[in-house]
Amino acid sequence: MEIKKINLGNQGLVVPLMGLGCMGMTGFEEANMYGEADEQEAIATIHRSLELGGNFLDTADLYGPFKNEQLIANAIAGNRDKYIIATKFGWEIDDNDKVTWAINGKKEYVKKAVERSLKNLNTDYIDLYYLHRLDKSTPIEETIEAMSELVKEGKVGYIGLSEVSSETVKRAHAIHPITAVQSEYSLFERTVEERGVLDTLQQLEIGFVAYSPLGRGFLSGQIRTIDDLPENDFRRAIPRFQETHFYKNIELVKAIEAMAEERNITSSQLAIAWIISKGILPIPGTKRRKYLEQNLAAAQIELSETDILKLESIVPLGTDTGNPYDEFSMGLID
Repeated sequence: MEIKKINLGNQGLVVPLMGLGCMGMTGFEEANMYGEADEQEAIATIHRSLELGGNFLDTADLYGPFKNEQLIANAIAGNRDKYIIATKFGWEIDDNDKVTWAINGKKEYVKKAVERSLKNLNTDYIDLYYLHRLDKSTPIEETIEAMSELVKEGKVGYIGLSEVSSETVKRAHAIHPITAVQSEYSLFERTVEERGVLDTLQQLEIGFVAYSPLGRGFLSGQIRTIDDLPENDFRRAIPRFQETHFYKNIELVKAIEAMAEERNITSSQLAIAWIISKGILPIPGTKRRKYLEQNLAAAQIELSETDILKLESIVPLGTDTGNPYDEFSMGLID
């Protein structure tokens, strides 16, 4: 099973049809994002991904902070050139390695952040470098100009943005070509479509990368009650998993599962295949080889026009499945 390669954007970056989201492979400050982390299994998952042609890894300095980049450094040691690494900066991390929860896109911070990521990843270049969130107090032009200098210096190959509006994309792209925009996107979260961001990206030939393509685990079908989430799992605090939305969402998942069963595939595979059918690159996160192999198998699934219409009639555009973040984090989306 060799994964097909595609152009991400039109600047020359060639990646597999699906990436690997690495966030859940390490804990995060005091909390676990998605249950307990197991470093050995996580590294084995990264190696297995490479064997299957999935060499596009997605991380960020925020995850840990730094632990995730350091884990990736361990996993790719001696094999750096075989991997395509995407990392992100923007959530400000101070000199004591503490997250301040401010967003910093100022020129000096861009330079500081990249040096830190290069060190943590133990590499001298980053393939794709994203601004993790828009710094609303710094003109996007200043941030992109600084990122553009990193490209000239050879520290960064391509630049990207995350969770931004069409207007921000256009302003950024006018300063330096943007290769990719990353936002949450799944059957449960189609805001970028509703806001016309996807149309803008198509017009400008910028790639789109979908994180949380399984609706933060909902679409895997493994969550049936709130108690299926570990006690300190961050999802317990977000509206999508609160009682108002939870049970309605479970009904949607059951309908998706029924459709997947007819095809003899899992609901996760159906949800991922749907994203790929739209020409979008999903980066499902996992820290276990078993789920990685299931996810990558979704790249081989062909959906017909009828399949797509049926799936989208289960969760029509505009369905309210609950916000994917708490109020503070929602306020940081451009």
